[in-house]
Amino acid sequence: MGLRGEAAILGFVELPPERKPARPARFMIEQWAELSAAALKDAGLEATDIDGIVTPQINEAPSFIPSTITEYLGIDANFAEIVDLGGAGSAAAVWRAAAAVELGLCEAVLVTFPGTHLTPQSERKAMPWDDQMLYGASSNRYGSPQAEFEIPYGNLGQNGPYAQIARRYGHEYGYDERAMAKICVDQRTNACATPDAVFYGQPITVDDVLNSGMVADPLHKLEIVMPCQGGAAVVIGNPRLAKKSKNRPVWIKGFGEHVPYKTPTYATDLMHSPMVKAAESAFSMSGLQRSDMDMVSIYDCYSITVLMSLEDAGFCKKGEGMAFVRDHDLTFRGDFPMNTAGGQLSFGQPGVAGGMHHVIDAVRQIQGRAGEAQVADCHRAFVSGNGGIMSEQTALVLQGE
Repeated sequence: MGLRGEAAILGFVELPPERKPARPARFMIEQWAELSAAALKDAGLEATDIDGIVTPQINEAPSFIPSTITEYLGIDANFAEIVDLGGAGSAAAVWRAAAAVELGLCEAVLVTFPGTHLTPQSERKAMPWDDQMLYGASSNRYGSPQAEFEIPYGNLGQNGPYAQIARRYGHEYGYDERAMAKICVDQRTNACATPDAVFYGQPITVDDVLNSGMVADPLHKLEIVMPCQGGAAVVIGNPRLAKKSKNRPVWIKGFGEHVPYKTPTYATDLMHSPMVKAAESAFSMSGLQRSDMDMVSIYDCYSITVLMSLEDAGFCKKGEGMAFVRDHDLTFRGDFPMNTAGGQLSFGQPGVAGGMHHVIDAVRQIQGRAGEAQVADCHRAFVSGNGGIMSEQTALVLQGE
């Protein structure tokens, strides 16, 4: 069971991230339309080719989200899905769209993730802001297990829990902070070859990383993602439309998804994340091996996320990730190209659209559109997604025609 590899990513758009938005505020549904139109134009397809959508949540519709979007865009959808898996959502949305295409439900699906551009506010009825965001998107509502067993004891947000994972890793396997810093340095090198990256033209060294402020021991400031404004979208179509598209089709050969818990408190083993099962499913379905990958795009909200994902996806053995990082050149010129546009650590993280950065990073490389950062002879890629605190994880294996 699984995908047959008969659905392809045909076009994409990724807005350059902005630390301070230079453009007027947009409604998310408005940005949904603008991103979708740009992705269709990139693919060389028409709006009438689209008969399916996948979306995250949007501010303008707390419910009935897919139908609100299809109504707004005038799409006669045979398939409409909402995905709520945080940073794992983009890869999850891609495989759902691919499945709908392969099942014959749709010919083409828009997978559009608006970023975090500020939404216009009404003076008469401003958008309500509760204190949920103060708890790092954790549920503080009555009846929630987190409200009773997590938040009162200070187990909230992201920095602290990810630092706990890093500290546990150090206890089990040792911790080389210079190897961890090298992940950030190599990705910044990639960003310096990517003009749209928020840190374009700003190289860093290992010492720069280690001298940046300690946010949550052992994680330094430059090991933690910086939120930005942005957004991204891809178009996924069937073989007929792949022939019509102006870009090289990037076929979705395999996927995996594993969502066993929400917070690390309930993890069976902090040192083996859900990526173990997600990656194994993706590779088994694709019929390809880890050694077949020409590049990898690993979700990188924190440096420890990258290390854990490399190990759990099977690119190196558990406990040997730091040696793997030390021994390999992770830049686009290197022997193990990873996050070749800079990753979220150096390209920027536009909210839930940050996960789509990794999908597009791989597609851009396979389509030969990465400019100075292009990996030579790039035909296959592995993509990971991560939501929550290493709790919602997805994987894709992509291959060019």
